[in-house]
Amino acid sequence: MPAEAPRARFFYGWVVVGAVFGALFVAFGAAYSFAAFFNALRDEFGATRSDISLVFALSGFLYFGLGAVTGLLADRLGPRRVIAAGIVCIAAGMAAASLAQAVWQVYLTYSLGVGVGVGLVYVPAVGVVQRWFIRRRGMASGFAVAGIGAGTLVMPLLAAASIDALGWRPSWVILAAVALVIGIPAVLTIVPNPADRGLYPDGDRQPPPALGPAGGPAVRQAIRSAPFWLLFGAGLSTSLGIFIPFAHLTPYARDQGYSDAFGALLIGFIGIGSIAGRLLLGSSADRLGRRRSLAGTFVAMGLCLAWWLTAVQAWALILFALAFGAAYGGFVALIPALAADYFAGRSFGAILGLIYTSAAVGALAGPTLAGALYDARESYDLPIMLGIALNGVAVLCTLILRDPAPVPRPAAAPAAR
Repeated sequence: MPAEAPRARFFYGWVVVGAVFGALFVAFGAAYSFAAFFNALRDEFGATRSDISLVFALSGFLYFGLGAVTGLLADRLGPRRVIAAGIVCIAAGMAAASLAQAVWQVYLTYSLGVGVGVGLVYVPAVGVVQRWFIRRRGMASGFAVAGIGAGTLVMPLLAAASIDALGWRPSWVILAAVALVIGIPAVLTIVPNPADRGLYPDGDRQPPPALGPAGGPAVRQAIRSAPFWLLFGAGLSTSLGIFIPFAHLTPYARDQGYSDAFGALLIGFIGIGSIAGRLLLGSSADRLGRRRSLAGTFVAMGLCLAWWLTAVQAWALILFALAFGAAYGGFVALIPALAADYFAGRSFGAILGLIYTSAAVGALAGPTLAGALYDARESYDLPIMLGIALNGVAVLCTLILRDPAPVPRPAAAPAAR
């Protein structure tokens, strides 16, 4: 049997994975640390849960909704410039939010700055990883987006401790400084393509076999295809429920008699679970099949939300956070990897960004609707049950979706004579 083509001893693609990990740590750590600020902002401004959840919802809408634009910008200007601009926007938004005197000013500072900033970081950063890997794409994507889980673990806990010690205003300034200290060095380490270093994907010594038309499908061709709309539909359906815990788990914990610090800790447990989900599911999906593995994450998220309906005791809430985080983490790792299986090429950044606009609707509608329903009914049961049902729709989309073409093995190295 012919031997597989030899690889370099050290592959720079893993450095790129580490750099993307750092950029996503900053971006989503800033976004999901908002849970630690929820009750402080509500008490400061005398606002309703719907008003405060809109801060998070607007930022989520922006960073997913801008994916199509930022993916196109990264394709044309290069991802490093776009990601660097995003890190600066995130830091500026949090620093400016520390000066807010009314909720609408938090919308204009935190929501706008963090929303635009994460939008500039997310799709370009994730898209870079897909260019460096083919066979190991699920594993590499899982390691890279584990930065989201790590940020979700560390930043809310840092924010909660800082708020207890210093108040919410200085805490946003501290998080802004952390974003710059970690984010800028990470961006400087990113190399957009393996060809920029004279390398091929996965560290192979020879180029991979052609997988379709040169350069991959164009944007117009992609959006006319069934895989695009099925991935879009799955992302839209599941995202309506995904973002409810990130905005409302902390106030839910307070309703059960727990402290805000415990609520922030629950968000941290989601981060711990998501790290495991991204690493384990991202790697195993390369062997088990990415489409089937993605369907499994939707089933798991639905079951976790069903558990949340009755979770009152501390151990039950912790278990929910860990399990939900694992399922959510697998989803985040697999969506870009599976999309690349269908649409890899020069336009992939723009195509991936368009798929992510599905999550923009969920990020805006899910937390805001949950807050409005709570204000009207004083219960989260109805939005949680809606999230369960919509994960069923996401499962159906992935079951209808056909598997992508298998990835060929690289050509065998010439036999030594």
